[in-house]
Amino acid sequence: MRKFLLAFTLLVFVFSCSNKKQYAPQDTLTAGTIRISAEESFKPILEAEIKVFKSLNPKANFLVDYKSEIECLKDFTSDSTRMIFITRGLDKREESSFKNQLGFTPTYGILAYSAIAILVHKDAKDSLFTLNDLKDRLLGTNPQTVVMDGNNLTGVVRFLKDSLTKQAPFGKNVVSAEGSKGVIDYIKTHPEAMGFLDLSWIGDGLDPKQAEERKYVKTAMLECTLCAEKGLFAQPSQSTISKGEYSLSLPLYYILKENAPGLGSGLLNYMSSENGQKIFHRAFLVPVKMNLNKRKVI
Repeated sequence: MRKFLLAFTLLVFVFSCSNKKQYAPQDTLTAGTIRISAEESFKPILEAEIKVFKSLNPKANFLVDYKSEIECLKDFTSDSTRMIFITRGLDKREESSFKNQLGFTPTYGILAYSAIAILVHKDAKDSLFTLNDLKDRLLGTNPQTVVMDGNNLTGVVRFLKDSLTKQAPFGKNVVSAEGSKGVIDYIKTHPEAMGFLDLSWIGDGLDPKQAEERKYVKTAMLECTLCAEKGLFAQPSQSTISKGEYSLSLPLYYILKENAPGLGSGLLNYMSSENGQKIFHRAFLVPVKMNLNKRKVI
């Protein structure tokens, strides 16, 4: 019996140690391989950030899956996913749960602000909207066709439900597309419709692909609810987002699961640095780590 207890105690000790090692990075700040899950809405800007980081650190390798926000959070509970990028941080319950599971609380914070763009056809006559206008369309009170990413668990959809419909179900006029690119393609071929997607997919007028898309679609203007003067409308831009003049701003959060400096910390350090923040700035998002001059969206 004593031998059994000794063997069992040793087994528990070995398992406990191996379990903790799951979260202790075997990589470095600039080399190794980690898995990341990211909200699909942020794919263009995250690809740009990772591309530059890898060019500076050739031994760094990131296995990135782009998916819905809720799927990113599910991935984060597994041992293999080290870092996620979504539109919110952790709530108190999630912090407590991860601390119990890992033995430490993951770090999280905002890297930049983007916005939910209202996309319409280039020839659309109706391109000025109030928040009530958007609510009526999402609820189906106004039957205009609305298109967005078909996965109802994305950050964009969650934000619209939280801020505009107050969790009421969308109307039957709200249709789904295959990802953010699908939203753009739908609006290009359906002049009567409007769509919602993250600004990083359409707001960079200097990006050749986005400039080509903007030959067929445009971003609508939204009422400025914080402006002293009533009746003013704003395009989504660095200036209007940072001043609070565009009402549908969207934060880009990182959540990192490392209890020692590893490749996830290395990527975070770069994205928070001057060069990393400039990439957000050049993509016409609002970086939060540095006070950079703002430019209007073309």
